Amino acid sequence: MEAMEVDSSLIILDSGSSTEVDEDDEDEGDQREQATARSPPRLPATWAFSQRAVGSAAQGGPMRRRLRQGLRVHYPSQTAAPSRGFPDFLLRAPAASAAEPGSGSTTEISESEEEEEEERGGQGAALEPLDPPMLPASPRLNAQHTQPQEAAPNNSSSAADGERTQAQHQNIQPLLAPPAPAPSSSQGEEGDVCSVCFEPWTTAGEHRLSALRCGHLFGFTCITRWLKAQGSAAKCPQCNKKAKRSDIVLLYAPKLRALDNSEQEILKKSLEQEQSLRRKAELESAQYKLKLQVVTNKYGQAQQELQELRAMMAGRVPVYSSSSSSSSASSSLLLGLSQSSRSAQYVFSKAILVSMAGGSRVLSYCEPLSCLLASQPSPHSTLVPGCGVKKVSVVNMKASQYVPIHSKQIRGLSFNRQNDSLLLSAALDNTIKLTSLLTNTVVQTYNAGKPVWSCCWCLDNSNYVYAGLSNGSVLVYDTRDTSTHVQELQPLRSRCPVASLCYVPRAASSSFPCGGLIAGSLEGGCFWEQVNETTYRPHLLPLETAGCTDIQVETESRHCLVTYRPGRSNPSLRCVLMSLTRTPQQDSSALPQVSVSPLQSFSAGPSCKLLTKNAVFRSPGGAGGLVCAGDEASNSTMVWDASSGSLLQKLPADLPVLDISPFSVNGEHFLASLTEKMLKLYRWE
Repeated sequence: MEAMEVDSSLIILDSGSSTEVDEDDEDEGDQREQATARSPPRLPATWAFSQRAVGSAAQGGPMRRRLRQGLRVHYPSQTAAPSRGFPDFLLRAPAASAAEPGSGSTTEISESEEEEEEERGGQGAALEPLDPPMLPASPRLNAQHTQPQEAAPNNSSSAADGERTQAQHQNIQPLLAPPAPAPSSSQGEEGDVCSVCFEPWTTAGEHRLSALRCGHLFGFTCITRWLKAQGSAAKCPQCNKKAKRSDIVLLYAPKLRALDNSEQEILKKSLEQEQSLRRKAELESAQYKLKLQVVTNKYGQAQQELQELRAMMAGRVPVYSSSSSSSSASSSLLLGLSQSSRSAQYVFSKAILVSMAGGSRVLSYCEPLSCLLASQPSPHSTLVPGCGVKKVSVVNMKASQYVPIHSKQIRGLSFNRQNDSLLLSAALDNTIKLTSLLTNTVVQTYNAGKPVWSCCWCLDNSNYVYAGLSNGSVLVYDTRDTSTHVQELQPLRSRCPVASLCYVPRAASSSFPCGGLIAGSLEGGCFWEQVNETTYRPHLLPLETAGCTDIQVETESRHCLVTYRPGRSNPSLRCVLMSLTRTPQQDSSALPQVSVSPLQSFSAGPSCKLLTKNAVFRSPGGAGGLVCAGDEASNSTMVWDASSGSLLQKLPADLPVLDISPFSVNGEHFLASLTEKMLKLYRWE
């Protein structure tokens, strides 16, 4: 069997090992050295090896090489980096079998192996080499490379091999390592590859990025072939949703990355759910608070009526009695201020701008929303013409927003006892309107046909409202009927405009138990006693026939405050506190008579050009009452003691005071005074 010639200079031997070389091999080695010295250009090691192998095969002589067991000869590698002082390629020979004898045994190379190595030597870099892991070059490795030369200095064949190795070291140039191959598509991220072919999609060409209607991403050619192969039953490769060729959409994204925000979306949904539940709980809490307040008010009224009934049954004189014999005593009991309450007074709290251009007229307080409402012209007349109300929060003492309602000036504002935040307003545009302050929208409109000067609610039945017209008549409206008024109360004396309307609720009182409507005009007043829901009995009040500008009622004490303009007999503004009395019915044929008797009179300045609105109310101190009126001469709010008639305070203002409204919030008592532009708040201390 012919053996292939192996260059001894390319065989790495262990320290102390020996190699036997035949004489024929030495001769052939000398001939090759002479041929190498004669040839000017030097070929790479792989080509030199190939020439030697071909020459050996041409001679046809058998070769036998004694190799140490376990010794390997490495083939050259293209990707191996060059080492220092020694070639970076090695020939790889099959290792000796473990079954063969150990030291001193020989290894025969078969013809097939010889031909295989000839092909390797002849093709060189054309064949795909084995890529063993290469160790970095180091002095220790160089020492191992030179170790075979120093191992057997006395052996002549070893010396010849060393000379040939040195010549090859000088003449062979190492091969450069090629650049590292690019990472395959399998090394890319999962979101950057097509789920059909597992290759990266591209931004152009046939394999460009595309998507189905379900949202999954594929290469265009891959998903097209997939749907075509499945036919009419084609589905998405990922979610199995039905798909077709027309569902493919090309995406134009140079670099597509989807962030995993599933946890964020879950937390966001949880937050929205918690906020919704919180708002719902707050709304329910507010509703329960309103219901509790209504029940508390009803309980207080029931307690008061019970005390009055007990007093009547016991035969004692009620606290609201105003007969001629005890009128002064009852007034002192009702309106007298204690020594402790006289020390308290109103202190300025804050001034709030309502209308820069002026035009404010009336004022009212909404208890459920804790806000004051002041009428004013529209602040943006070009965009939203007309008039409305400005909301002023008494919690933070700031003006919040403007609500448009009427097209002309508003002359009356009123709330009912239901705490439903429905505002009744009357204006000179011949209408009265119901506005929901919860949504700031007008919910109902009634056309009176004439300018409306005043309005009020029925405190015994919240389904009825009243409107005082410019011709002196009063229209009765049922909120359940949205078409027109249900009744008209014609004036008995004159047809002057009804400047004020006040409703007196029914009460268990021996002096004035009936309920009804007080209509005040410029020439007097009239009390419309409500017999039933559809029947009203008129009673003319014995008031002065001229100069009456306003009538206000204190519902608990059933006292009314009548304001008169300065005249010939009285050159100053006067406010007269009166008590309402009803003559008991003697027999069935006689009708009851309603009259008023003066209790106290209060005087202010000598001028009154505007129809101002005043107030009479219980003292915040708990005993007695207070009377407040605006004084045009001094531009101030006058505060009197209702029992003694003495002036307690004079609250200054920049302009004439047009309306006054007392209110309480969070256990604190306030007084609000309105001018054309400003709203001033005073705290009771």
